[in-house]
Amino acid sequence: MKHIIFHFDFLSPYAYLAFEQFPEALKGISYSVSYRPVLFAGMLKHHGQLGPAEIAPKRDWTYRQVMWLAHTLNIPMQMPAIHPFNPLPLLRLAIACHAGATGEANRYVCETIFRHVWRGGQDAGNVERIAALAAQLSPAHDGQSDTVKNSLKNNTAEAIALGVFGVPSLTVDDKIFWGLDALPMLRDYLLDAPWFQGGDWKRASQVGSGIIRVKT
Repeated sequence: MKHIIFHFDFLSPYAYLAFEQFPEALKGISYSVSYRPVLFAGMLKHHGQLGPAEIAPKRDWTYRQVMWLAHTLNIPMQMPAIHPFNPLPLLRLAIACHAGATGEANRYVCETIFRHVWRGGQDAGNVERIAALAAQLSPAHDGQSDTVKNSLKNNTAEAIALGVFGVPSLTVDDKIFWGLDALPMLRDYLLDAPWFQGGDWKRASQVGSGIIRVKT
């Protein structure tokens, strides 16, 4: 049985949709999964990139596309009143709810927080709403403790070391499956589809680059 690590940030609408679609996408397959919060902004900083919401035309397109995807997948979704927002309190809360403070979170907690953000159209970062959410979830640890904060930092650093560059990303064996639209590909891999043994996976990383952008 394969073990999957689901790397996510509550900030990402694609992570929310992938989280909701995940059980259906892998229906009938035996697997285990760990849900691991990461800071998407940390990945962007590491790779020197802007987030989709930081590029005005891309921001508009992203919001339109995710709402259409939610509609086609029949997943309830409303854009939060403010986006992007600071996801740190929610990421830390998810980790703080885990009894072992191992950096992971259980599905119920993740579902509750994702729906806090992506259903109802309210301000996901509102302090009073987050306090009410924390009271509902009753975390086992202090979300502001060094243990929880370091767990999130370690999650992000470990994901980057694996080659993860965005969310959602699902890692299994030595492979990374990025994005909502990678769920069918992940399913194929778990079903031992012969394509993955054919060499195209490795050849993709051997393609030469004809242009390298120089930062000025």
